[in-house]
Amino acid sequence: MGDFRHRLKTPIAGLALVTSGLLAVSCSTGTGTGTAAPGASGGGSSAPAIPAPEIKISPVKGASKVRPDKSVVVTASNGELQEVTVQAGGRSVKGEFDSGHTKWTSKAPLKPSSNYTVSAKASGDGGPAEASSSFTTLKPSEELRIRDITPNRKGETVGVGMPIMVTFNHAVGDKKAVEESLEVTAQKPVAGAWRWINDALAIYRPAKYWPAHQKVKFVARLEGVRAGKDMYGVKNYATTMKIGAAWVSSVNTRTHQMVVRKDGKVIQKMAISAGKATSREYTTTNGVHLTMERGNPVTMISPGKKEGDPGYYKEIVNHAVRISNSGEYVHSAPWSVGSQGRANVSHGCVNARPDQARWFYDNFHRGDVVTIVGTNRALEWNNGWGFWQLSFKQWKKGSALKA
Repeated sequence: MGDFRHRLKTPIAGLALVTSGLLAVSCSTGTGTGTAAPGASGGGSSAPAIPAPEIKISPVKGASKVRPDKSVVVTASNGELQEVTVQAGGRSVKGEFDSGHTKWTSKAPLKPSSNYTVSAKASGDGGPAEASSSFTTLKPSEELRIRDITPNRKGETVGVGMPIMVTFNHAVGDKKAVEESLEVTAQKPVAGAWRWINDALAIYRPAKYWPAHQKVKFVARLEGVRAGKDMYGVKNYATTMKIGAAWVSSVNTRTHQMVVRKDGKVIQKMAISAGKATSREYTTTNGVHLTMERGNPVTMISPGKKEGDPGYYKEIVNHAVRISNSGEYVHSAPWSVGSQGRANVSHGCVNARPDQARWFYDNFHRGDVVTIVGTNRALEWNNGWGFWQLSFKQWKKGSALKA
């Protein structure tokens, strides 16, 4: 019996060694942390592996000719996004995470003809994860740019009636998309709206005159905006205009008087002579005019007539301030001093004695208001800067944004 017991112990001990080896192998096939999953029995069964987060990026890696108006989207499964960076030329693209931090979406158009890199980090129970990608945006067949912004003169102060006029280098197909990229902010905010005058010109006007003594900023975030078939904005723009005092001049062609107010206070009264009204051409226009430009001197020639024709004239006038595109100015007229304050004898302009015309010339700003009453010819809203001839309700009908 003793020999039997001794021999029996040896195989049992060997069996124990084999079992121990199996347990060691079982532990090595788990998560890699060396920790068994909760609830695992001591009998040696293993928990399934917890997958690491999976990150997906769109546009796909290596994509070319990506539309600039396409969003960059980064998603994570089996975890949460911790960080997303999208860059081109050292500039980062803004974006937002969803409420669960499993999705990130860019919030601004991309720049055309640019190389973008994307990097993302995520974390989850299965550990951290990282991903990166790159793609290239397309080169548009037509590049939309702004050819001119008025006003945009360095150091210029403008009047309370001044519009913002934006001229593009191409006819805009998708006016809504482009208009949505245009932003006007004022230190003293007022309602306003854009109106498309034609396919390449948009003009912004407030509902009422700008509050005086403030700055107004215009920004065009055109970069990446799809403006039409194969046309994208390629550059952003920004400018600031300074609104000065409220200069408002009131002209009455019947009493032959002009009264100039600054911030509501009368600072000048001028005897004037207006258009003699023997024809429509020689009739001063009624309505709200804006001062546009000035010249000293300005040569005025009868429109549509040549020398020798009846009614032909060619006159050189000093200190002339334009108020329409149909040839109307406020200007000096020493030859009409005897009629100023008494009769209308001009070809349609508002003229005054030399010293007062020079004073007006020296003090005007582009966008100051000149309101004229007393005639039977209305200023057309698109004659010069006659935009205030439209009510704000009428003006807004020219916007591409119907809301």
